[in-house]
Amino acid sequence: MSRNVREAVWSPDREQIRNMKMYRLMEKNGIADYDEFFQRSVGDAAWFWEEVTKDLGLEWFRPYRQVLDRSDGAPWPKWFVEGKINAAHNCLDRFVKDPRARNRLAVIWEGDDGEVRKRTYRELWTEVNAFARGLKQLGVGRGDRIAIYLPMVVENVVAMLAAARIGAIFTPCFSGYGAEAVATRLKDCKAKVLVTADGFLRRGKTIPMKEEADKAADLSPCVEKVVVVRRLNRKDCPLNEERDIDWDVLMSNRKALSAEATDADTPFMIIYTSGTTGRPKGTVHIHSGFPVKAAFDAGYSMDVGVGDTLFWMTDMGWMMGPWMVFGSLMNGATMVLFEGTPDYPEPDRVWMIVDTHGVTHLGVSPTAIRALMKFGDRWLEGHDLDTLRVFGSTGEPWNPEPWSWLFEKVGKKKVPIWNYSGGTEISGGILSSNLMKPIVPCSFNGPMPGMDADVVDEEGHPVRGEVGELVVRQPWVGMTRGFWEDPGRYENTYWSRWPNLWVHGDWVQVDDEGYWFITGRSDDTLKIAGKRLGPAEVESILVDHPSVVEAATIGVPDPDKGEAAVCFTVLKPGVAGDENLKRELVTSVAEKMGKALKPKEIHFVSDLPKTRNGKILRRAIKAAYTGKDAGDLSSLENPGAVEAVQQSSAN
Repeated sequence: MSRNVREAVWSPDREQIRNMKMYRLMEKNGIADYDEFFQRSVGDAAWFWEEVTKDLGLEWFRPYRQVLDRSDGAPWPKWFVEGKINAAHNCLDRFVKDPRARNRLAVIWEGDDGEVRKRTYRELWTEVNAFARGLKQLGVGRGDRIAIYLPMVVENVVAMLAAARIGAIFTPCFSGYGAEAVATRLKDCKAKVLVTADGFLRRGKTIPMKEEADKAADLSPCVEKVVVVRRLNRKDCPLNEERDIDWDVLMSNRKALSAEATDADTPFMIIYTSGTTGRPKGTVHIHSGFPVKAAFDAGYSMDVGVGDTLFWMTDMGWMMGPWMVFGSLMNGATMVLFEGTPDYPEPDRVWMIVDTHGVTHLGVSPTAIRALMKFGDRWLEGHDLDTLRVFGSTGEPWNPEPWSWLFEKVGKKKVPIWNYSGGTEISGGILSSNLMKPIVPCSFNGPMPGMDADVVDEEGHPVRGEVGELVVRQPWVGMTRGFWEDPGRYENTYWSRWPNLWVHGDWVQVDDEGYWFITGRSDDTLKIAGKRLGPAEVESILVDHPSVVEAATIGVPDPDKGEAAVCFTVLKPGVAGDENLKRELVTSVAEKMGKALKPKEIHFVSDLPKTRNGKILRRAIKAAYTGKDAGDLSSLENPGAVEAVQQSSAN
């Protein structure tokens, strides 16, 4: 990453700090200094996470005997031993029984076509009870798995919470998956029920969904029933009379149903994350894990609370979807679900949503901002964005130009960008910006409270000032309880390199001022002439060029340097990708990074392979370029971009 901008551009004032939920938690524990609070949070994990659950006001069906039990070793901590709790109960029931809270908005849904639906906490609770009864009617009980393959609709949230309510386990599937990808997940977790929709709208077009769901169910003998949400009321939607059941039929009994008193470590969600090799990894999350971590990260670090409206542009199949659900509801806030795309029907759609629904916390990816930037500042005009208090960002490293555009043009230098990085296996973040401290563009202030993170060299020794491997030294609430029915793969993935150290797979650099920068995934990292290099460092230089919109860098074998950089760039409309421009870009990298690190080749492509939540999939680029297997690519939003890489490489 380019290090040409070092000065903090945003700092909180004293009143902002004192109004933060994080500060009030510190004050409650007699701690005035944030650094002291952080050190105590990682020095005494049991104390910290117990204080968080108390401050959140979580309700237990049976008190826990012990906060943290490490007797099974570092990979397998037990949290809130012998306690009984239910995530759905803590999202809804404790608010519904409060007359001041039950009529607050829980969910605002906006469709691709502009239709809006809203649910209060009480209305959502009523629907969750009804669908929970419907699942029981289908024979779903404790420990049974249901898969949710739905667009971003309210029913998605209802199905998740209903499954958790009865002690079942839900598996969210990305709405853009094809049948094979869905079937892989259905078969791996042996899902008994598949919840889907007849279709959804995307950029004004009908996208059939039931057909793919049927193919996936046909490939998965474990699936007994397919529940169909009539999102579009398609008359031509296929019907399997033996297997299908209408969502509305299951919603007929709206009597209250008490939540199951599940053990604290009972799984409630299996969410899959793609691997570089082999089948997707089913990360297992428990009632006292993911919801608590999401609630802390959203509520205390991002400062989402009662009266706030959180809108994260994502899909329920990615971690940030469930994170938004539990992060908002556990804090008594409102979430916005959006079915459409950020630039349809016009490039101001996101800003319209912020204005219309009074969004206070907006989550975006750097890729989305790069895409919106190219339309120009005029699309911001006429929209009242004064409700915005915090931007959230995750998914990939920032480049300076889009970061500055979001901060300066959209936020008018008043709205901080809460940079956030972790993963599906984490239940949220390892690193984040700190809204109680100054923020430097593209950076993190460091590890989040409760996350004992470090950066180490190839021998596992701590390093500063150079790129190293991101590790975590202590357990945390939200840590995945392994991979579904594959504990060996889990231990090998995260715990096999150094004893008792979680190796996350990110390359990180900590500068002299203590700011942390992610330079890329460690499996994406280049090692050129003995120097370790994160792809984001090269990419930031390339996108600084006025002709370049996006860039991706991979490493390929080189007889002289061991490895060399090959870059793929997307140019602005109307720009000619000729040899002169290639030379300019190569020269720019050489001047700023050193001649030894200049790219071996630069290719111009129309698009880069991305997941729907905006991550550039560099391993897909590398596989296309080298002709090797890329592993699981089911999360790709635009498979045609892989072919574009292959064609450009062949030329």
